Amino acid sequence: MVQKAKILLVDDRPENLLALEAILSALDQTLVRASSGEEALKALLTDDFAVILLDVQMPGMDGFETAAHIKRRERTRDIPIIFLTAINHGPHHTFRGYAAGAVDYISKPFDPWVLRAKVSVFVELYMKNVQLREQAALLRLRLEGNGAVRHPTPPDGEDGGAPGLLAELSARLAAVEEQAEALSKQLGESADPATAATASHLERKLSGLRRALDALEPGTGGDASAQVPSQN
Repeated sequence: MVQKAKILLVDDRPENLLALEAILSALDQTLVRASSGEEALKALLTDDFAVILLDVQMPGMDGFETAAHIKRRERTRDIPIIFLTAINHGPHHTFRGYAAGAVDYISKPFDPWVLRAKVSVFVELYMKNVQLREQAALLRLRLEGNGAVRHPTPPDGEDGGAPGLLAELSARLAAVEEQAEALSKQLGESADPATAATASHLERKLSGLRRALDALEPGTGGDASAQVPSQN
């Protein structure tokens, strides 16, 4: 079963949340509602999200304050935030949104197709990072195994043991690399700086994991002291 990404929708007006759900339902991901900044912060305590759509104008804790809390938490500070606002106060207001940590700032009424496209990019990046963490976890298990780097010859009728696992890991990583490359080409030069930086970070982590995996291949001189790159 393919894992779905979670998208957090934060707005104090139920009709706005309903509209966002209608726009984003085509992405076939898990949409989570929050009707206030406090409710959003509570949801972020237990779940991981690919992207947050955050209304600026809310009673009590507004979008800027909510974003500030999100960015102060280590667990949530890297989650992309797209601000949504019905009021355009000019460049200063927009700058405040970016200063609060938003990757984008969209005024209502917005084009549903544009919003869906922007969200889909961050969902794809999130899913690639999830896949990358899974490959890193498997590689760590390999490194912490019982001397598999010696590449023992398997008995007749059995698979390649550790070498077989390495081949499987390499194939899985290659699939992620191929998807990441396709995503980068799709973004091209039209990506905003924050999106481009996120994609570049993913590519660097993929390269680091590939180097660590290659160091374990037979004949490369790798050993169990090879380090798996951090996935933070």
